[in-house]
Amino acid sequence: MDKLQEILTKLETADNTTKNQLENELVNIGTSAVPVLVEQLQIAKGVKRGVVAMTLIRIGTDAVDYLKKAADKNDDFKWVAKYLVNEIECTQHVA
Repeated sequence: MDKLQEILTKLETADNTTKNQLENELVNIGTSAVPVLVEQLQIAKGVKRGVVAMTLIRIGTDAVDYLKKAADKNDDFKWVAKYLVNEIECTQHVA
């Protein structure tokens, strides 16, 4: 997952154009990135956190179980996980 770590590092200093490109790259990595993204979501700040959250929403239902498991272990993360799970489930019903 060197590519995944490289993208996550670049997000720390990304401008808007680069941020969007990096988000698309993360989405293209897909389900295999979900465990790392859920972990990062719990510690990342700012732009990086926003991109990670949006990536998980875009990956969709494959992220739900990982988000729920992380929420069970981290009380401070529960509201974030609940929000993202709701977004994912609503997005899936609309699509």
